[in-house]
Amino acid sequence: MAKKKKKEKKLAKKLLHKYRLVILNEDTFEERFAIKLTRLNVFVLTSLSAIFLIFFTILLIAFTPLREYIPGYSSSKLKKEASLLNYKTDSLVQELELNKRYYASIRKVLTGDVATVEFNRDSIIEAAKNDIDISQVTTNKEDSLLREKVEKEDKYNLFEDTSNPSNFVLFPPVNGTISEDYNIEDKHFAVDVVVASDTPVKATADGTVIFAEWTVETGYVVIIEHNQELISVYKHNSAITKSQGDLVKAGEVIAMSGNTGELSTGPHLHFELWSKGYPVNPTNFIDFQ
Repeated sequence: MAKKKKKEKKLAKKLLHKYRLVILNEDTFEERFAIKLTRLNVFVLTSLSAIFLIFFTILLIAFTPLREYIPGYSSSKLKKEASLLNYKTDSLVQELELNKRYYASIRKVLTGDVATVEFNRDSIIEAAKNDIDISQVTTNKEDSLLREKVEKEDKYNLFEDTSNPSNFVLFPPVNGTISEDYNIEDKHFAVDVVVASDTPVKATADGTVIFAEWTVETGYVVIIEHNQELISVYKHNSAITKSQGDLVKAGEVIAMSGNTGELSTGPHLHFELWSKGYPVNPTNFIDFQ
């Protein structure tokens, strides 16, 4: 016990023993600065300096732009740019998905790989007649003459309401003999019109060209999108005069007929008509003779 106390007194004496730190002029040995220190003072000052240095370094890293130069920290500018790029990427992904669906629909139009729905204008008109009580309708000679006059004026009106394909007057793309009719059972969703090679092929209505390229099976193909989700397709052409994105008017020349593509059996126009994603019989709306 006495030895332990003796050691503690000796340690305390060492810690509290005073030393004098003197700074002298080397040439004259003149005393310029002096300070009294103990080992305890040096230890305390060193500890406080280290703590202050660590604290100051933490503040420097956490609250100043200098932290950007330390590995593992990212700048606010980079974070902002990353967020903006992430937003743009998300928008592009959505746009790409919409484009994929759109081009998938066009591919189905080209290949004919779709579920079919028979569209018969006569049946619709007949159903409408059944809903009307003819006995309640009265007409006179003046009404009949006026109705006949209006029908003649609207027969070739290309700008009437197109909300229903049955009311949509279309321009014949070519005139000729139909060699193969529209046939759902054989998945022939078109009419083949025999014409001489290099006969001008005209747009059946106003619209936008959404496809104008060469295909192996059907040669030069033009697809036009019209109002009210109506699409017309022209295949086996020898040349095309329009490009994707062009606006066309009804009756405007878009291609020259031909005999191109592996599926062609002679000079003719393969013409398809699609309404809201379903094929319809073009002869219900167009007279090719």
